Amino acid sequence: MALARDRCVCLRKVEYSETSQILLLFGREHGLLRVIAKGAHRKTKVGASKFGGGLDLLDVGDAVFTFDPAKELNILTEWDLREGHLELRRSLRAVYLAQYAAELVALLFQEHDPHPSLFDRTIAMLPELATSRAEETFLNFELDLLRESGYLPELTSCAECGLPAGDYDLAYFSANRGGVVCRNCEGRVPDRLAFDLRLLRLIQGVLRLPRANGSAGLAQRLPRLTRHQTDPINRLLSEHVEHTLGRRLRLSAYVLGNGERQGDRGTG
Repeated sequence: MALARDRCVCLRKVEYSETSQILLLFGREHGLLRVIAKGAHRKTKVGASKFGGGLDLLDVGDAVFTFDPAKELNILTEWDLREGHLELRRSLRAVYLAQYAAELVALLFQEHDPHPSLFDRTIAMLPELATSRAEETFLNFELDLLRESGYLPELTSCAECGLPAGDYDLAYFSANRGGVVCRNCEGRVPDRLAFDLRLLRLIQGVLRLPRANGSAGLAQRLPRLTRHQTDPINRLLSEHVEHTLGRRLRLSAYVLGNGERQGDRGTG
């Protein structure tokens, strides 16, 4: 079988037997790929395996693999690590945000559906999560991801009547309706969630910013945000995605703070 090459980031890993791994990779030219790295943990006489002792989550590398879209699992034959993102491990918050981003990418796209520009933005976003601009960087990526995947909710007009949203102090959001709901319609929407209108305007402002492919200036034009602002937005978008996909998001509780039992401490 012919081999393919691609720059990839590891989104998910499952240890398989004592030496192998089953991986979900996101390739720049091949999209989502499920592969098995046989003997990833096997040691040779000269040291680690050809996979460097195994892949870790969020590792970026040059991969060589068999590629047959009809097969559920292809074979990873080579992995040349390019970026391990060690800086993320110094902040528990950065790790949660990065892994949540990986979960969203894995769920919102079909396998073998390439999105090169989104791949570039993913690679540029990851190191920014280890900086003081983590909150706005993640929110920008999250909105960009929803827009590219076609899952972005309606955030400018009422999803019920179509009139412009944002004429009152409170805004309302309905996962069932797939967007914001105006004050006149909120009484007819049982699952409505009230949130600060200023947050809706913040989201609209971020969506109007130019999309950046590279790392240079990725977050420089974004407003500085805190978790007081981003947690309610992330919660709203999480409920929207869960309702749309019909499944729970595993890492959303940690991003929203419900799973942070030990605080934002480094992971070593």
